[in-house]
This record gives sequence, structure tokens and C-alpha cells, in this order.
Amino acid sequence: MRWGLREKSKVKSEKSKKYFTFHLSLFTPLPHFSLLIFYFLLLNSPMLQFGIDHLLQLNPSWKQSRIGMITNEAAKTCDGIASRKALVENGFHITLLFSPEHGLDVKGADGHAMSDGTDILTGLPVISLYGERLAPDAAHLEKIDILLFDVPDVGSRFYTYLWTLTHVMEAAAKFQKPLIILDRPNPISGILELAEGPFLDETNSSFIGRWEMPIRHSLTLGELALYFNDVKKIGAKLEIMHCKGWNREQFQPEWKLPFVPTSPAIQSFESMLLYPGLCLLEATNLSEGRGTPYSFTAMGAPWLHAERVANMLNDISGGEFSAHAITFTPEHSKYKNQLCQAVRLEVHDRISFRPVLTGLIAIQLIKTLHPEQFAWDIYPTSVNPTGKNHLDKLTGITNSQQLFDLPFAAFITAITKHTNARAWKEMVRAAIIY
Repeated sequence: MRWGLREKSKVKSEKSKKYFTFHLSLFTPLPHFSLLIFYFLLLNSPMLQFGIDHLLQLNPSWKQSRIGMITNEAAKTCDGIASRKALVENGFHITLLFSPEHGLDVKGADGHAMSDGTDILTGLPVISLYGERLAPDAAHLEKIDILLFDVPDVGSRFYTYLWTLTHVMEAAAKFQKPLIILDRPNPISGILELAEGPFLDETNSSFIGRWEMPIRHSLTLGELALYFNDVKKIGAKLEIMHCKGWNREQFQPEWKLPFVPTSPAIQSFESMLLYPGLCLLEATNLSEGRGTPYSFTAMGAPWLHAERVANMLNDISGGEFSAHAITFTPEHSKYKNQLCQAVRLEVHDRISFRPVLTGLIAIQLIKTLHPEQFAWDIYPTSVNPTGKNHLDKLTGITNSQQLFDLPFAAFITAITKHTNARAWKEMVRAAIIY
């Protein structure tokens, strides 16, 4: 953005080039046409492997132990097979499944408590960890010997799968059960220079942010588990099953694998990239696009002056994103069945784009332009039934609404300071795996 630091980093890797050069040299006797076919197949074969793919190549000593697995339908192998199904078919003795928010099928509505059930894919019992309980209890853990965790993340503090993991870690430590995390890349990259605050003040701790960390964290869940196990002295016996073929500079489209939705409102890579900023709309009477094809890529309301807001956002963009006036009609959530004037954001430069900073500024512009219509709102969920103080819980800042009462120049100064997360890289240095 034009008032901020415009950091750019070269995203390059010579690894693939060397790999191709070495392996192609082994096939020099092949006819030219065959060589081209081989080269094409090599270029188009997935080089990335998730932790689940790594595990399936092994024959661990605990394979026939009683395994409890925390997972959901978004957790797949690099070949697109549900992790739990792949493990069962490869002889792993899974006896119990646990599911996070949105349920095992990742179709549950945001914030709604999920019930226990039976997995139609494996026939295994499913215990919900988003409802009457947030962690496995003694009765569950006495039936298992080891815990596996395989749930994809989106790279943002207030996405609850991370916090389910922390509750599982605490239960694993309390009941002395080994916990193996099948790691996955961060879909919005592991570039630590792109981490973005505010950091959570733990007086605002909730299930969308328990402990101090920035909103955009640039880590994998395996790395976060190692970090919190250390700084919070949890004492869980952890093992991280590493990803293979991932470097921190890659975003999800560079994995060369199909996108898999991680929840009902995260239906595209673009929604993941914009989510750290546009999720802040939950604390307002603006729609974040839920119930439309634009979930977490647009903001709207029947009263929004979309053209003016889009023009203002384009004026402050340094070219890393553009804003477009559109309309949508949500099928559910805010403004259900009402035509909304909306602004859709399109990111052009993933390295320069700052989603949290952009989201905060968009809210301030809309609030200023619509003093009579804009309002802060509650956001009731299973874990916060009153829905109060939702903006404080999202930002991690106490009395965060007061920031938006500042004059615009002072507001920019304040949020630039709050979103600065340069300290994070040093804080997590010991937990970095990749």
C-alpha cells in the first residue's frame, strides 16, 4: 500500500531445475519423443507430500496400537484420498475418530455445536470436539494408546483448528498419550516476513485465539505445536510427521494439487488469502460474503456505496490488490435473501499484499462513509454464546473499536504499529522445521 512498507521478496527455487537436469541425464538414450513425454510427466507430477503421505510410506511400531485420530474430510493425501480412509486401508488400527469445528464432513455451520456420530466412510465412531467438549476426555483416552492429528489449517489465528490442536495437546499430556501430528504446509505461505499482527493480548483469550501470537502466523500446525508445547510448558510427547517437497515461499496454487475446501466458507485459495483481514467483518453489520460465491473475498450490505468504497480502496492500493463493485444475495447468514451492494477484492501480488492491514482500512473507510448505517455487531457461537466483544477477540486488542474513532492519519499510524509482527520470527525460531 502506498503509505506502508512495500516489501518484496523473490520467490525462487533451483531445486526442481536441478532435479530435472539430473534425472533427464539418465534417459539420454531414449528417443526424442519419449524424452519429451517423460519430461512432461515429471513436470506435472506432484512433488509435494503431506505428513499423511510420509506416514503411509512407513511401517511404524505403533501401527497396530489403538489409534485415536483427530481429522476431517479436508484432510487428504496428495492423491486426494481421505487420510482416515487411507490409513485404515493400509492396516493402521484406528479405533476412534475426533472431529473439530464444522464436523467430520466440514459442512457444519460456523460456530454451531456439532454432535457425535458415525463416519460413513470407515464406520468408525466420531466424537465431536466442538460442542459439549473441546478435547478428548478420560473415557475416550482410556480406549486408545496413541493420538494422530491431521487437520488442514488456513494460516490465521482465529481459525479454530489450531486451538482444537492445543486442547488435544493438553489432554495428551494429562493422560500421557503420545501425539503424532501429520503436518501440512501453510497455504498462504511460510514466509515469516509476511506474518501480520495484531498480537493477541491474552486478556482477550477465547477459542478463536487462546495465546499470544499474530493473526497471520506463517507457520505450519506442526511448528505451532512445537512452539506452544515449549512456551506454555504443556509437556505433550509430540512427534511431527514432516511434509516433503515444500518450501516456505510456496502458496497453495504452487503445490500443483487441487484445492480442498477446509470449511463451508473457505471455498477457494483467494478466500484463505483474504481471510485474515475480511474475517474482521464478523464483528460488524457488513456481510463477509457467507452464503454467496464470494465468501471472505468480498464485503457487502444493502446500504453500501460499493462504487465509492471500491474507488477509495483502489486509490490507496499500490497495485497489490484491486477492488471491484459487485452485487450478491446471501442464501444464509447476514442479509439472507437481500440484494447487497458489495466490494470484491482481487489480489495481484501475494508478496506485497497485507490482508489484515487492508481489512482494517476497509472497515474504517466504510464506517466513515456510512456513519448512520454502519454498526458494530455481536457474533454468537457455541464457544461464545453472547457474541460480545467479538472484535477484541478477533484483533486481540482490548477496546479495539476505539481505534476506529481516531482521525484517519492517527488510525493508519496505530494499525501500522499493531500489524507489525517482525518480532514473531525470532520468537518462533526454535520451532521452525522447514
